[in-house]
Amino acid sequence: MWVIFARAPSPDAQVWPGRRVLAFVDAVAWPAAWAAWLLGLSIPLGLVGQCALAWCGVVAVRRAARAVVENHRYHFTTWRWGRWLALVVLFAYGLKLVASLSV
Repeated sequence: MWVIFARAPSPDAQVWPGRRVLAFVDAVAWPAAWAAWLLGLSIPLGLVGQCALAWCGVVAVRRAARAVVENHRYHFTTWRWGRWLALVVLFAYGLKLVASLSV
């Protein structure tokens, strides 16, 4: 027997002037960063790498379309993941500071 729990859809984002442009930049920047990372790898990726790059392009187009056309439904990826990344970086600098002070 399967039990499926449906989550409530996330509420619409507040729309403000300039949000559409920033949403477009956010929507395209993340797949572009992944593509740049893939291209910078020193190992040959072959067909898998080509498919991953194509997928980055498809994702960028879909995210850009949502960011421009359905701006009220787009939520910033940078805000979602940037908070956690900043927390990890601050924690790492704290560990580095404690390690340098304890020596």
